[in-house]
Amino acid sequence: MGFAKLSLKGRALKLLGQREHSRLELERKLAPHVEEGEDLGAMLDALEQRGFISAQRVAESVLHQKAARFGTARVVQELRNKGLDDGLVRAAAEQLRATELQRALAVWRQRFGAPPATPQERLKQMRFLAARGFGGEIASKVLRGRSEDWDAGAEDEG
Repeated sequence: MGFAKLSLKGRALKLLGQREHSRLELERKLAPHVEEGEDLGAMLDALEQRGFISAQRVAESVLHQKAARFGTARVVQELRNKGLDDGLVRAAAEQLRATELQRALAVWRQRFGAPPATPQERLKQMRFLAARGFGGEIASKVLRGRSEDWDAGAEDEG
């Protein structure tokens, strides 16, 4: 009397119950489970029409989860991997660029907290910020530690 197998729609709803998924993500995850006679596209269209799938919610979710720890480049790449349209990705990137320096500084402070003492340490810190998706100019500003770059962030926090 147990549930031997979830339907395609059941699988989709289970995935959507765990977190927001884009249409492309659902297509990738559900494609191996499509059986003869099932129409994955039509089922996803129906879920989208009923509001279960929303690209806007996916973008907001990714921004909420990733923005504090990653730079614009890394978050934008994740949004593109989820198959979101370019307009939505550009809007998210603009929103992130406004706080890029403050976010990079917060990530750097949490990991290192002190300016690099040697050129090797500087390179290590630059690589760390680059791996997190922060650009070279932002990483340089953070590592230079110029007070005029940080003052705006300190005023925003206080």
